[in-house]
Amino acid sequence: MSEPIPTDTTTPQIAQPPRLPRPVRFANAAAALARRVGLEFIKLDEQSLVRAAKKQTGLSDFGDGPFLEPMRLLLESLECDAQLSLLGRTIAKTEIIRLLSNRLQMVRDREKNPQIGDVEIRRPLFVAGLPRTGSTILHDLLAQDPNSRAPLTWECMHPSPPTERATYETDPRIEACDKQFEGVDRLIPGFKAMHPMGARLAQECVVLTQHSFCSAIFHNEYRVTRYQDWFDSLSGLPADSAAQSWPGVYDFHRRQLQHFSWRCPTERWVLKSGMHMWALEHLFDAYPDACIVQTHRDPVKVATSFASLTTLVRSMSSDGVDAAQLAADWTPRLAAALHHAIDVRDSGRVPSENVFDMQFTEFLAEPMSVVEKIYDHFGFELTGTAADAMHSFSSRNPPGKHGVHRYTPEQYGLDVRTERARFARYTERFEIEPEPAGLINVG
Repeated sequence: MSEPIPTDTTTPQIAQPPRLPRPVRFANAAAALARRVGLEFIKLDEQSLVRAAKKQTGLSDFGDGPFLEPMRLLLESLECDAQLSLLGRTIAKTEIIRLLSNRLQMVRDREKNPQIGDVEIRRPLFVAGLPRTGSTILHDLLAQDPNSRAPLTWECMHPSPPTERATYETDPRIEACDKQFEGVDRLIPGFKAMHPMGARLAQECVVLTQHSFCSAIFHNEYRVTRYQDWFDSLSGLPADSAAQSWPGVYDFHRRQLQHFSWRCPTERWVLKSGMHMWALEHLFDAYPDACIVQTHRDPVKVATSFASLTTLVRSMSSDGVDAAQLAADWTPRLAAALHHAIDVRDSGRVPSENVFDMQFTEFLAEPMSVVEKIYDHFGFELTGTAADAMHSFSSRNPPGKHGVHRYTPEQYGLDVRTERARFARYTERFEIEPEPAGLINVG
């Protein structure tokens, strides 16, 4: 369980975020000067954002469940912690109005079509490891099975009206979604090398739980430390706690799956998010027949890769991204989430037969062999058609298709020895061997 500790005593070069296009930098700088004299062009207050969403949709009913308090915490943290640039404030405003508008429209859709609530979600399969553990490619592979379905990016970003089977491949929201990603690619071209983007690609549960404003994705997009502190504190809260956060979040999560399934049904939902490590017990309260694949990887690689990805993402919203500070903030949070998941599993709240543990190195070497083991474990049938579709997807999407990304722990201020000790309980429990230094580019 050990690897050579670097002996080079030279000061490592801390990674720097990418430079945005010159017009964006100039606009951000001008807005920063205006802010110093009390002028703010983009407002992020609750009243104006809620009013904008209501005006955009002509609706006013946001439905039940906690979302206002988490949204208020997020807005406070955006103002106090995030060091948002003009572009960052624009992105945050657009995103929050979209989430509020989506929520209004989904509530309206269910009121007009109450039969949406009758849709059953049976034995959903969750890929629930931390980011950068092979979870993305596994999720994409599992979604190739014609008997399974993953929520696609376009329907998660624009869920109303409900997805139709007849227009599943031609819906105009697909093109609109892809145009948004073209903008991201222009701003940070290296992002696709780390995390593929596309309207038709499978999307994560963090995007669904955004509609409850309870999601780990916000601290990935923006430096919202006090919001993430609150999010971290939810781990371990009982379901009947005063906060009532997780039950409401997973209820709205299920409602969205019902929404997507109503006119476009599937035998089995295939879902994914590292966020579930924070709330594994509450996931099972909501989905007692859930099938979980927990993906495992050398946590030093995970922490470094995640720091690199988050540095890229945050560079769009702030001119003050500090890669070392970011890694120092996120790494203990990742460790705490992993240890919380261990505690939940040890408590017996999650049946052991409902969980399959997947080692990243084994999956990287023989992906289809691991898929077969997953199907066998849960008693799913892997048909020849499904296997062929998975092989075809793998051949069309080899590692490094969109480029490669090289980085080291030292570039993010991470000391290997310290991180090995931080994650020792996790690595010993799941017998995770250190990976050799080198390339990390599989999400």
